[in-house]
Amino acid sequence: MNIALIIIAAALAVFLFAWLGLPAVLKALGFHPPYPGDKVSFPGGRALIVTTSHDRLGEKGSKKTGVFGSEMTAPYYVFKDGGMDVDLASIKGGQIPIEPMSFKWFLKSEPDDRYLKDSEFQEKAARSLRIDDVDVTAYDIVYLAGGWGAAYDLGTSGVLGEKISQAYAAGKVVGGVCHGPLGLLQATDENGDPLVKGRRVTAVSDKQVKELGITMTPQHPERELRTAGALFESRAAFRDMFANHVVVDGRMVTGQNQNAGAEVAHKMMIAAKGDKQ
Repeated sequence: MNIALIIIAAALAVFLFAWLGLPAVLKALGFHPPYPGDKVSFPGGRALIVTTSHDRLGEKGSKKTGVFGSEMTAPYYVFKDGGMDVDLASIKGGQIPIEPMSFKWFLKSEPDDRYLKDSEFQEKAARSLRIDDVDVTAYDIVYLAGGWGAAYDLGTSGVLGEKISQAYAAGKVVGGVCHGPLGLLQATDENGDPLVKGRRVTAVSDKQVKELGITMTPQHPERELRTAGALFESRAAFRDMFANHVVVDGRMVTGQNQNAGAEVAHKMMIAAKGDKQ
């Protein structure tokens, strides 16, 4: 009887450590770090978050994917809590696919938990605007969320490229995190050159793509951005999913991966002339 109780107690201890300890360990390693910088107030400002519409990974499409949760939720609440009106758009409009793994108990962030209790935000994600129909010049900020789905449609969308071109030409702030900066590839400047050419940017590194073993996607951010002439930057860690890097190049703000969402949103608001508190 005593042995049985010991076994049960040991199993329970292991379960509790995994349930409570693993998220803490990942956070200590740098996953979803809090942003300690200045809070920004931008009452009356408007932000547009653009996501993928692609929901399958690989040629056979057996694995679900989409936007990585925190890359949409963390910026949304930074913008919202700063007094901005926030809209969601996607390549095709309608339901935004969310990477299922990003909402697993050991990976989800505080903004993810907030989203899961926020019916208004969920409704926006269910009825996202089609990017074709959006007047991007009506927004102060256009933010591109990442996730594996973005590797299939953000960088190849001519419509999104034109929208980003319009927004930037109108003096708006553009950028994104992770695979989101792929959405900058089709954008051009006033001379018809790639908008990212000669600009400092960051996004998912080739190293992180290899480490996670998801190399089958049609576009890899570091490779594509370098090819377009961008001055690509990134930071390395023992695993790059724990690295964090944010680059501000004028009105273009980019973040390396899911760890940068909140910081990128804050710095986009500052670039858009929001007020530090």
